[in-house]
Amino acid sequence: MALQIKRIYDPPTESDGVRVLVDRLWPRGLSRERACLDGWVKALAPSGRLRTWFGHKAENFEEFAALYRAQLDADTEAQAAARQLLLQSRTGTVTLLYGARDPQINHAVVLKAYLDDLAKRADDAD
Repeated sequence: MALQIKRIYDPPTESDGVRVLVDRLWPRGLSRERACLDGWVKALAPSGRLRTWFGHKAENFEEFAALYRAQLDADTEAQAAARQLLLQSRTGTVTLLYGARDPQINHAVVLKAYLDDLAKRADDAD
């Protein structure tokens, strides 16, 4: 499986493979042409309420991660989108793009770990 994360403001590269924005809001100051997206999956982004509460504060990150994972588990649309990304990642690289400034404290880090866990569970079930 080839899943990776990258800040959407970083220049696209060939090694990105399929580029998917996983934010609910469009990144400020970025044109659609410059983004070079293959998809935008809002269903995998945290809810507006959760995102606002989190506020990208390090002290909220652990609780945010648990709440976000629970949100993903409870949302059938998110589950379908997650399965689709996992299928794509089996045949090539999928890059999850996010707009946050901090490369360690953002929802894409949590989402990638969540997708990695889903893939592992699916592999263990086979």
